[in-house]
Amino acid sequence: MPAPWTSSASAALDSGSVTLVEGSAFCISLPSGDMLGGHAHGLFFRDTRFVSELRLRINSRWPEPLAAHTMDPFSAQFVLQSMPDAGRADSNLVVSRNRYVGRGMREDIVVRNFGDEPAFCGLDLEIDCDFADLFEVKEGRVQKAGTLALEEHDGALLYTYLRGTFRRALRVDFSVPPRLGAGANWEVLVPPGEEWSVCIQFTPYIDGHEIEPRHRCGQPVEAATPSTRLELWRRQLPKFFTEHDDLRHLVERSTEDLAALRLFDPEWPDRTVVAAGAPWFMTVFGRDSLITSWMSMLVDSELALGTLQTLARYQGDDVDPITEEEPGRILHEMRFGETARLSLGGGSIYYGSVDATPLFVMVLGELDRWGNHPDEIDALVPAADRALAWIDEFGDRDGDGYVEYQRTSDRGLQNQGWKDSWDSIHFVDGTLAATPIALCEVQGYVYGAYLARAHLARRRGNGALAASYTARAAELKARFNRDFWLEDRGWFAVGLDRDKRPIDALTSNIGHCLWTGIVDEDKAQRVAKHLVSPELFTGWGIRTLASSMGRYNPVSYHNGSIWPHDNAICAAGLVRYGLTDEAHQVMDAVIGAGTYFGSRLPELFGGFARDDFAFPVGYPTSCSPQAWAAAAPLLFLRGLLRLEPADGHVHLAPSLPAWLDAFTLSGVNVHGGKLDITLANGRVTSVTAPPGVEIVTTPLYGPNGEPIS
Repeated sequence: MPAPWTSSASAALDSGSVTLVEGSAFCISLPSGDMLGGHAHGLFFRDTRFVSELRLRINSRWPEPLAAHTMDPFSAQFVLQSMPDAGRADSNLVVSRNRYVGRGMREDIVVRNFGDEPAFCGLDLEIDCDFADLFEVKEGRVQKAGTLALEEHDGALLYTYLRGTFRRALRVDFSVPPRLGAGANWEVLVPPGEEWSVCIQFTPYIDGHEIEPRHRCGQPVEAATPSTRLELWRRQLPKFFTEHDDLRHLVERSTEDLAALRLFDPEWPDRTVVAAGAPWFMTVFGRDSLITSWMSMLVDSELALGTLQTLARYQGDDVDPITEEEPGRILHEMRFGETARLSLGGGSIYYGSVDATPLFVMVLGELDRWGNHPDEIDALVPAADRALAWIDEFGDRDGDGYVEYQRTSDRGLQNQGWKDSWDSIHFVDGTLAATPIALCEVQGYVYGAYLARAHLARRRGNGALAASYTARAAELKARFNRDFWLEDRGWFAVGLDRDKRPIDALTSNIGHCLWTGIVDEDKAQRVAKHLVSPELFTGWGIRTLASSMGRYNPVSYHNGSIWPHDNAICAAGLVRYGLTDEAHQVMDAVIGAGTYFGSRLPELFGGFARDDFAFPVGYPTSCSPQAWAAAAPLLFLRGLLRLEPADGHVHLAPSLPAWLDAFTLSGVNVHGGKLDITLANGRVTSVTAPPGVEIVTTPLYGPNGEPIS
């Protein structure tokens, strides 16, 4: 069985599918609430599908769906109507299914009789469990070799699965005793104008241990919901308002989705880390969680702190060619399902990422600049130093001063940057590049890590160490602009291959280089010109790969699609170099695309030009909600404000486009207090800063992309 991280193939979700998520549990169903066997439906928890089929029949017939409404990221209400009797146009029976996901699932079925006489109602709930690994479902290859059993146990159904040491079980309890078999059956008479209801509770077991569902039958739903955490999140968020409805709705949905994607470690309940995305990546990802944390710093620095603490906890110690663990390395992803156990001999962490380790140091430095959590940051500095040691000892595999990647077994990822598809790194003509490969954006992240460590040292009074890392950053920047720049093409190579040949494809990766500031001033304008050229820019966003390249495909994963987070990083890079017109063009395009996705930006969508279709074309297996897509509008907002905290002050130099001239943002947590900003007619009309914090009305970064304070 292949390792879970070796394939990017995914089963397409049904059109109109409903996804509910809370922590590491999620549920995918049809708008009727049904989960169909043989589809990518089900109730999932800790990378295992605990329910593979859940279908409701009313009076031996499939009901007609009337509506599906998600009340919160973790709950939904499905409204159904029983099919009318022969010769009648309407039915008097309306059924609602109220579903709540969290460490299991609760479902309340309510039958209402709108007729004037008692109505017979036979309910058949078909239930099946396959305990399939998440990746088996994702890739459409569910083939179980273990032992699956079903038994009745004290009025409940108990499904158990055993394969070697891998044990999973599910107990299904009913508030109204049914007739049990392969599912549950009730036959009831509902009086006229009244209702009948049953509560069904789905409780997972992992290795014999019961996982208590967050929503339990017999408790009021209000008490059972994770309202404390969600409401606390909502109360602590900065308040944003603008009459630009598209941007406002996008920001509102983004913050709700980030709340749903948060994971809480039972051993460290105060730590919050963000999962990569639903449905397939509800787990910790080094790169995704770090970049999301950076992008959402404007609204919640706690995400960054919890992410850093969690990743430091699992930082590499040993050398293991199977998991690609190395001392100081930051993990790529953490998994809990059967596939991970089989592929790693019981392990669940894979370290094959070339960029998570320098990003760890970058995010730590960025968090420190916001002036919050100083003691916790001090405790993380040793982990940052171990990460920097990895860059020197393992990241630079051949001693040429650049960080490269090459997998250490055939179970690892072939490409280990953010574009990790097998065919994502290639030359203009489409020829695949040979590893080891030094990616351009990774050198930018290392540059950012050096500057971050210099900042941390300077803030803690170690001038010599700060000077050393500042010098290392300057030296890397000079070499990078010499070795990666393609003067005849006017862009940076996406990487250097094993023979140190520049990989000359035109990609969006060059925008990440702007974001980190590694680009020389005399090259930034030319890079920007390519980012908004018709080859890369579609009118809906920047493609991952230019349309003139040999492997261009607008509906590929990384060779021509549009990723909102990628666009947000490119826009932030343009803002850093003062290229705000180009940045606003990118922001406007992605915000406009968001209106076609219900104000929820997906992980990615098709890279077709706006001239091809008057609407953005979706990508069939895109995650939604997805963490760094959700965070993209928040980074846009920060770029519009050109808001950058520094040592004891805040740079605030807004540059607003014609399509947005006013908004308010209040309650930004910086330097231990709250920052409130009001803009009208494109300029700041009111700002309230924490006591002792100076507002500086010039950008933090100069035209060369380097900080000026």
